[in-house]
Amino acid sequence: MTNKIQEANLAMVVSKTFSGLNVNALRYLLPLWIAPLTGVTFRCVFAAVAFWIIGYWAKPETASVKDKIYLFLLGAVGIYGYMFSYLMGLSKTTPVSAAIFTSMQPIWVFILSVFFFNEKATVMKIVGILVGLGGALLCISTQKSDDLASDAFSGNLFCLVSSVIYAVYLILSSRFLKRTGPYTLMRYTFSGAAVSSLIVMACVGYEASLTIPPLHFWPIALLLFVLIFPTVISYLLIPTGLKYLSTTVVAIYGYLILVVASIVSFLVGQDRFSWEQLGAMLLICVGVYWVEIAENNGRERKRPYSPSIT
Repeated sequence: MTNKIQEANLAMVVSKTFSGLNVNALRYLLPLWIAPLTGVTFRCVFAAVAFWIIGYWAKPETASVKDKIYLFLLGAVGIYGYMFSYLMGLSKTTPVSAAIFTSMQPIWVFILSVFFFNEKATVMKIVGILVGLGGALLCISTQKSDDLASDAFSGNLFCLVSSVIYAVYLILSSRFLKRTGPYTLMRYTFSGAAVSSLIVMACVGYEASLTIPPLHFWPIALLLFVLIFPTVISYLLIPTGLKYLSTTVVAIYGYLILVVASIVSFLVGQDRFSWEQLGAMLLICVGVYWVEIAENNGRERKRPYSPSIT
């Protein structure tokens, strides 16, 4: 069992590191080398094809036709809506700000669970929500547009909306996980997202200068990294972590996305340090901690399957 726990911890570290690096890679590509909507199409179609191929060799999973249709529609709206909002936002703001809003997903999951699934709202959790929302408001209201963020205000709002959409997706998809399995979930939700992305791209057009000769190494390499590692491999590693680690530990690993994206952003010049941004980051981290961890008091709360994708 010790080896399994070590493997689970390693799986979570690798998965969240990929997700953090994904933020920086996407910001490099958007919008200079690839338009946000074209980028969404690349990710959704590649992931759908990859999960169908991988699922062919996976352990068989059963699902009714009704569940498959539901998951397809959930992906067409939820996964596509999340990626649409996230890439639109990331193309306008900085990687650190985008990662800050990604970190808020557990807060939205809890808020929605209180309203729709009668989850108990304690004083500490309410305080955690208010602290986290305060951090989001600080980030949105203080960040100014500059050469690194063409439209910081709208970009941050897009990222905020994306975190809410993904929280809704997590709650709805978790209801089907036990009776369908992760591979069925990923195959049909990403198939729905792929269809939505192709329809939208047919309307708005294809726009990706990185595919126009002469080809450049780094844009192509970073696109392949985004498609293979954060989009596919990160998903495949998450079940190992959830199987052998407590949800508290899994929640803590979610902070790696923010840490990795922030460090890389400052090192490569994709963001500049600001006290307001640091304050927003700390407020959201504290808010998530109180909502997800401090209130558990040794008890594991049932929570949705949460791969925290970016």
